[in-house]
Amino acid sequence: MRRKYDVSITINGLKLNEVIIDTHYEEKHFKSINDEIILKLVARLDNNYFEAEDYKYPYKYFVTDKVEIYQKFYKIIWLLEENCSYVGVINAYRRS
Repeated sequence: MRRKYDVSITINGLKLNEVIIDTHYEEKHFKSINDEIILKLVARLDNNYFEAEDYKYPYKYFVTDKVEIYQKFYKIIWLLEENCSYVGVINAYRRS
């Protein structure tokens, strides 16, 4: 199951208007992260450029580590789909 949220951000020069969060993170990390924190992590990606870790048409996969929110660090695994205007969050968790 995935949840969708409206946003207005630019990543890699692409204007995106939606975040789709996969609930995978809830299996192991529900005590340390929630959708609100994930949305703040995604907001930190705004106006930046990232190199893809992997590419399997039509998806480009990214891993962004050490993103700081509330003086805590998180790792976020996300994707961009070709010709789409959303960022998909596959997983996110707090770093020690």
